[in-house]
Amino acid sequence: MSINSALKKEGIRVVGKLNTLEVNKIATIISKSIANSFPEHSINQNDLFISISRLNMYIAEMPNDMAMAKYFYKNNSIYFSKNMNLDDLNTLAVHECIHFMQELKNNSGKLLRLGLYNPKTGNGMAINEAAVQHMASVATEAKTDNVKYYNMELSTISPDFYPIQTTLLNEMIYFTGSYALYHSTFYSNDVFKNTFIAKSSAKTYSKIEKNFDLIFEYEALLSNEIHKLSLYSNNTEKDAEKIQKINNKIDSLKNIIFEKTLETQNIILQNCFEKEFNSIRTIEDIKNFREHLYNFKNVLIYAENYNYFNEFYIEMTNRLEEKQEFIEKYGNILTAQSITNELTSVQENTYGFQFFKTLFSKLKLLFEEFVREKDY
Repeated sequence: MSINSALKKEGIRVVGKLNTLEVNKIATIISKSIANSFPEHSINQNDLFISISRLNMYIAEMPNDMAMAKYFYKNNSIYFSKNMNLDDLNTLAVHECIHFMQELKNNSGKLLRLGLYNPKTGNGMAINEAAVQHMASVATEAKTDNVKYYNMELSTISPDFYPIQTTLLNEMIYFTGSYALYHSTFYSNDVFKNTFIAKSSAKTYSKIEKNFDLIFEYEALLSNEIHKLSLYSNNTEKDAEKIQKINNKIDSLKNIIFEKTLETQNIILQNCFEKEFNSIRTIEDIKNFREHLYNFKNVLIYAENYNYFNEFYIEMTNRLEEKQEFIEKYGNILTAQSITNELTSVQENTYGFQFFKTLFSKLKLLFEEFVREKDY
């Protein structure tokens, strides 16, 4: 597909090209913003300025007011809405420049990777969009806001763009920290994915990644239905029937987004806290876990009659008390690795040592089985 055909498909009509002075001004603002906001990721402001200033930049008529900027990797160009104030670039302009920074191409120009998105498998597009928007919001010093979508209360750094996805992503960051996410988003690697897997499981990450994509798709369908609704005037009985059908579809899609969002939240908190709970070995670990669990409410998505977190919190508190009683009675919980480390510090040249090493190996398996029974 040609560039003109691709632009037409996106609903973009070029009005004019920015001159060198305008391009350099934009490159200065964005390179400074990104370099200053993510100093730990070795981004050289001057190098970034040079890269961005070499992009083709255009003013264009965009399909709607929400689409204020668009980066096309096939021709290394950014298209800005004619309604955008180029003296006060918003998060979407930075968003598109981060897309430019994160792309990996082969020698023939084929896109191999875009941050967390893998074009070969088709996985991770939505979670990458959420990551880029989150980082664009950080770079423009956006403030966290409380908003309501589809009967859910969200606290997000990006209330107008990808609010659900950025809120869910923030729940993932709660367990991984932000460094891994930023690094993978900029440099298109699996650091964030592997870090989150270490905090949960590969199956958990895969499910969350798919749910992000599904929510993204359902929101696109919802937007399409809302656009259809705007085309009817409700002046005739036939129009009224069509409007009712569209409204029913809209309600259905909102319910699906609602359910899929809370399902994803439940998957995140359950699997991450379960993994964290199973790593508890000391009274100090219990204290830290209890605080970590309690503070998760600060990033939680709330909804009427949503009780999963409260029920999970009570269950984990009860299990914590049982584990604390066990530690207080028997001492810190040993792992297979800690037992092995203790044994290797002893001379291994006697028959008696080998006997006790074998005995300890058997005892530790029985001990860990007992702990698992206590945990579950």
